[in-house]
Amino acid sequence: MSFFDEDDETRRHTPRPRRPGGGGVATDSQTLVIRRAVAGIGFLLVFVLLVFVVRSCRNSQHESALKDYNNEVSSIASDSARQVGAPFFQLLGQGGNASASDLQTQISAFRVQADQQLKQAEGLSVPDDMKSAQQSFLNTLEWRRDGLAYISENIRTALGDSGDAADKAIQQIAGQMQVFLTSDVAYQTRVTPTIKAVLDDKGIAGQQIAQSRFLPDLGWLDPQTVARVLGQQLSAGAGRNKNQPTGPGLHGTNIDSVSYGNTTLQPSTSNQLTYATDTPFSVKFTNGGDNDEFDVKVTVRVEGGSGSPITLTDTVNQIAPKASATANLAFDKPPPTDTAVTITVKVAPVPGETKTDNNEATYKAIFNAG
Repeated sequence: MSFFDEDDETRRHTPRPRRPGGGGVATDSQTLVIRRAVAGIGFLLVFVLLVFVVRSCRNSQHESALKDYNNEVSSIASDSARQVGAPFFQLLGQGGNASASDLQTQISAFRVQADQQLKQAEGLSVPDDMKSAQQSFLNTLEWRRDGLAYISENIRTALGDSGDAADKAIQQIAGQMQVFLTSDVAYQTRVTPTIKAVLDDKGIAGQQIAQSRFLPDLGWLDPQTVARVLGQQLSAGAGRNKNQPTGPGLHGTNIDSVSYGNTTLQPSTSNQLTYATDTPFSVKFTNGGDNDEFDVKVTVRVEGGSGSPITLTDTVNQIAPKASATANLAFDKPPPTDTAVTITVKVAPVPGETKTDNNEATYKAIFNAG
């Protein structure tokens, strides 16, 4: 037997391992399917959990964004009413006791503050469902800023003595009070309800939405109220068209004399006057024109001492051609006493009047306590 024959014989008689029957193969396949199913279910559970966590995080972030927006709007709106509106109307209520330039400067400062609040609102991070509220809020603040700007530009004219121009400025200032009222209505009927509706829809409770009332009283809508707090008086026919002359020909008035009590004021000396509560200034003037003139405004302004200027006004309803009229203007508070003052008297130009240098007179005086 050769070496190769022996090796073949050995291989023929070596026993081989037996393969398991068909049942073992089926068991392995079933186990694999179960494992895959369990893994799939586990993956699905993890995915659902991740979706829930992500959604919860997003909802939490959105809820925080809505709360932050409400808090920021409430803060700005509250500041607008407390830091600008309230002190502005307090200042305006004392307008008759302040100089025109000082009043204009202070109102301009409120306008700057209102503009800063508007810019602060423009820079807010606004959730999509608050965009409608945001637009109304910006309108509210813009109207307040623009109203203050307009009043600042016209306050000096309103405190002036030039009849029709002062009347018009006072009426225009009263018109801006309507703008402030509109801003209040927009905030109360657009901003606040919209924010509340969004918060309620998201189930966000416990949030306070600040109120923001700029106009303190509807009485400010009346030009007569504005004139009174500014220490002015509207002409009797203020509001009608007074820009046209009453007729052809000459129009104009001139001051004849000014007296306080029994003393006729002289322009070239220091007039010694005794103050009494029931003693008025008497301003006599003449209609030198060819037509009846109506609603002629007369102003007396007393400046000097440590107090604010005092402005007195009266209106002569009608004066015939070449006739004279007298306006009587009494103090509503005591003037400075024992100190030099300047008394300025003006008769407002009538429509069509071109020569006005004789419509004004200035006097130096000292009031003594009676």
